[in-house]
Amino acid sequence: MNTLLFIEDDDAIRLALRLALEDEGYTVVEAVNGTEGLDAFRHNEIDLVLLDLRLPDLSGFDVCRALRNESIVPIIIITAQTDTHDMVAGLEAGADDYVTKPVVPKELAARIRALLRRVHLLEATTSVRPSRFGDLELRRDLGVVMKGGEELNLTKTEYRLLCEFADHPGAVLSRDQLLERVWGYEYLGDSRLVDAHVRRLRLKVEDQPDDPKVIVTVRGIGYRLLS
Repeated sequence: MNTLLFIEDDDAIRLALRLALEDEGYTVVEAVNGTEGLDAFRHNEIDLVLLDLRLPDLSGFDVCRALRNESIVPIIIITAQTDTHDMVAGLEAGADDYVTKPVVPKELAARIRALLRRVHLLEATTSVRPSRFGDLELRRDLGVVMKGGEELNLTKTEYRLLCEFADHPGAVLSRDQLLERVWGYEYLGDSRLVDAHVRRLRLKVEDQPDDPKVIVTVRGIGYRLLS
């Protein structure tokens, strides 16, 4: 049974979604603000975090960054339906996915299942052959990426995204293909999700992220890894 941490200050939203998620078979740990959420994360074995960005004490973005500095646990942010800036900023702070308010419980459950399924697939990877691209080395048996001999601190989504590029060196992968293969669904996400994670991945694997030489943009189509 997976344990979720739900950081949300609205009592009604927190209660409704907790009941819905418990019906899906999850154990839900609740927190009403960022400070309480970080403390709960540090004292429980958490498999996934649901994080509202508008909290009464700490910024949800700061909470996201703090979680990401400590762990590669999957994070789903909750943002206002019309606030594109919050969504992009939350993804760039380290979140793996997002849902908009009002939250549809079945959609949220589908996103949670997709993220947890990807975590389990990564943990089950048994390939022992590393992949090399310039000074990058993908060690799939260990689930790590090395750059110039130093291990990179990638989230599981960033790692899975790099694996997908590495499996198709030189091929152009569309945003829809990446959504389906990396996030595990076709219609619940959008291209901004892919773009935000590619930007974060470039910050870690590129020598000059503003002039990428590893993961390049193919205008109007998607991205490809230069082998």
